[in-house]
Amino acid sequence: MHGLVEKERCATARALGEREEDFMRLKVEGLLEAGEVIVVALADGREKHVFGRRTLPEMDLTSVACAIQNMWLAARAEGIGMGWVSIFDPVELATLLDMPVGARPVAILCIGHVDEFYPRPMLEIHQWAERMPLETVLFENGWRADAPPASGG
Repeated sequence: MHGLVEKERCATARALGEREEDFMRLKVEGLLEAGEVIVVALADGREKHVFGRRTLPEMDLTSVACAIQNMWLAARAEGIGMGWVSIFDPVELATLLDMPVGARPVAILCIGHVDEFYPRPMLEIHQWAERMPLETVLFENGWRADAPPASGG
């Protein structure tokens, strides 16, 4: 599994062009150091009821993301680190783990004790992203006319 992640990490770095070396210095996974590694997957057809999925089929993925966020918050409250690895080819990982047809991995979670937590988000510290001011992403009673475009650009 680490080899699959490393392969995609290198491909992602190459795709970043001039920031390739900067990206390769980031810690984007902890598979070899984690106390526990959990692969989260979705499988088609596991329920015959489709509450919410008839018009919003992405609700499966949304529910999984909420469950992962809850795990992350619970781990942090207990002083345990958790990282969500998303740099992998889902078809290759499904094949490696011999998942049934229709199942797809959506996350690799690395969980374990850490020496310390970042004081701010890592991507902010390393200047890959900036925290957006709350007033630019939170609106009441409609989207503000002067708000940035939904596409982010």
